[in-house]
Amino acid sequence: MREVNLTEGSIFQKLIRFSLPMIVGNLLQQVYNLTDTLIVGKCIGADALAAVGSAYTLMVFITSIIIGLCMGSGTFFSSDFGAGDERKLREDIVLSFWFIFSVSVAIYLIIYPGMQLILKLLQTPPELMGLMQEYVAVVFIGILFIFLYNFFSYLLRAIGNSVMPLIFLAVSSVVNIVLDIWFVSGLGMGVSGAAWATVIAQAASGIGITVYSLAKLPLLRQDRNNGQWSSRRLREIIVNDVATGIQQSVMNFGILMIQGLVNSFGTTIMASFAAAVKIDTIAYMPAQEFGNAYSLFVSQNHGAKKTERIRNGTRISFLASTTFCVIISVFICIFAGDLMGLFIDAAEIEIIEEGARYLRIEGAMYVGIGILFLWYGYFRGVRKPHISLILTIISLGTRVALSYILAPHTRLGVVAIWYSIPIGWFFADAAGLLFYRRNAKKNAP
Repeated sequence: MREVNLTEGSIFQKLIRFSLPMIVGNLLQQVYNLTDTLIVGKCIGADALAAVGSAYTLMVFITSIIIGLCMGSGTFFSSDFGAGDERKLREDIVLSFWFIFSVSVAIYLIIYPGMQLILKLLQTPPELMGLMQEYVAVVFIGILFIFLYNFFSYLLRAIGNSVMPLIFLAVSSVVNIVLDIWFVSGLGMGVSGAAWATVIAQAASGIGITVYSLAKLPLLRQDRNNGQWSSRRLREIIVNDVATGIQQSVMNFGILMIQGLVNSFGTTIMASFAAAVKIDTIAYMPAQEFGNAYSLFVSQNHGAKKTERIRNGTRISFLASTTFCVIISVFICIFAGDLMGLFIDAAEIEIIEEGARYLRIEGAMYVGIGILFLWYGYFRGVRKPHISLILTIISLGTRVALSYILAPHTRLGVVAIWYSIPIGWFFADAAGLLFYRRNAKKNAP
């Protein structure tokens, strides 16, 4: 598969060409849980939908740690590739692999035994506890497959190949859909059937991309260091990866706290939130993946020391992302009710109305998160993930604080949670602009 070198040629064309497979790939990844949501909501009912939706938020938080570590290592891989340093790229791959693998195993061994306590802390309604435990018990098996897919996916993207991760996701998505229908609708396995379909699909993508990478990348099969690796480089990787991992986990921990507050409002709000969040995620997902592609663009050019190209790419990226977000916000606001109807039976009027209200409040402001994704990408690309972490704390801290202060204690109720989300985005965007100007001024010739 031909690699895309982001350090030369038309910036806009390269970014679009590189980001499109990533966008489609993430869309396919959302199919995993979307399929669960559609089939569970239609075939089993609102309680099962609420349970799967809440469990999904928990699993996103847990796996975000692994994905954040892989994302952090991806900036090293991309920078090495941009600098043309194959020896260092090989070293970074090996050190990163074993570090993140160890963390993945530790997550499974530490968190899984305490899952029941975690579900209680999330204020899970007693009537949903059994369903959530049933779903999570199976889905947690996929942790190592999630690690394999994301590690090799970020590696391939870092060296300019964003197509193969898409192909493996496409195959696994088809597997997921077929098994979801068979296990839940055909065999009547309930929420555990949806969970097993997801795990098997994750295994297909994780194992498949691992085998492909080992077969197609000769540097993975060469041991030029004869087993001698730099402990200093390992520390650099750990510091960078942990900062990115914390940033991703803090972001999703804040979302998890919001999920706990949403749960306190009962099953109807849980179900509406579960369906609306899936729509929400797909709506702004292209902006998120464009931000990831932009991050790799920055990283490659940072390694190649092409500062002016980074500046030009930044201007182009912000214009493109803002335009997209405005268009998608208009679409979501117009069709919010119809989109909710895809997940919820038409008779569940209250659930549909509350989900549509969430989408019209939060979805009208997608430009805020589109810009924030670019700030995250920029600071990862220039090896300053701690700034991305600061922006995440500002965004999520604002959201959580406003939600917990206003939702239980004012007439706004649950609507306060919906409004707090875009407010947090815009505070973080303003801080990102200040940090960017300071960094640009420091690096000016």
